[in-house]
Amino acid sequence: MSNRTIAITGASGKTGSRVAEELMASGDRPRLLVRSSSVIPDTLMNAEQVRLSLQDPTALDSALKGVDALVIATGARPSIDLLGPMRVDALGVRSQVESCLRVGVSRVILVSSLCAGRWRHPLNLFGLILVWKRIGEQALENSGLDWTVIRPGGLSEREEALNEEGVYWSGPDQQENDSIPRRLVARCCLEALNTPASIGRILEVTSDASRPIISLSEALLSIDSTR
Repeated sequence: MSNRTIAITGASGKTGSRVAEELMASGDRPRLLVRSSSVIPDTLMNAEQVRLSLQDPTALDSALKGVDALVIATGARPSIDLLGPMRVDALGVRSQVESCLRVGVSRVILVSSLCAGRWRHPLNLFGLILVWKRIGEQALENSGLDWTVIRPGGLSEREEALNEEGVYWSGPDQQENDSIPRRLVARCCLEALNTPASIGRILEVTSDASRPIISLSEALLSIDSTR
């Protein structure tokens, strides 16, 4: 059993909350960094919670002190607020990276999106959301931290038969569509945390019941063999 303290931003969200649940199941201690108005799922009521604004650097520094890693699961949703993606996916990620540098948190997992950085994509109609996600990724990549970016495909809420479903891991800009349940994305984050060879990599993930179940370590060997 692990005994790490892992901070999660966006922990009240559909993906972030599942990351926290998977961490608890593995024996880690999630520290939920959430807004004052956020509603936490009942499954996480016993987890450590820190209520704060991610725009407050002093509060963010305090919340991150003493953690072993940070999972960034914040993300702007498509809306009429066209500045939201810039604030959340670019500036928000950058501020979290800067806080990690100030307080000495070296390991960071960022949940981004398939097709991040692609200009010609329908999602960019919503405030250039994929462009800003790529800028957020670059802030992490250039930070000097031990980072991994997870780029999931279309997200589903499905929870059934996931143990029989294989994840397709690939390097950056290899996949364009297909989907993956949020629960499997959470498990991908945990597996990346537990796999040192994932440091410094962008990993795209989708899933399908027809795919064989392989470990991230095995997938990385396959990815490297095709470079």
